[in-house]
Amino acid sequence: MNTSVEGKKVRFDDQYLHVELVDRRIISTPIRWYKELQNATFNQIANYRFICANTGIEWPDIDYHLSIESMLIATSQAEAA
Repeated sequence: MNTSVEGKKVRFDDQYLHVELVDRRIISTPIRWYKELQNATFNQIANYRFICANTGIEWPDIDYHLSIESMLIATSQAEAA
């Protein structure tokens, strides 16, 4: 089974970071979980690129990197609590 999660598109609103995967699933996590993103400007957050074969996201303006898999793990842990 292939467990790699590849991102396709990132969007965000006042409360959530949303990542659309290539298989059409959407992961949404509270933006407050990522202080660097929460403190960034709209333009800084909008300037992202996928890295590591589309399994991670980089925001070069704020030197921040996020694994898409870590978003899934954090979501699972929050649901278990």
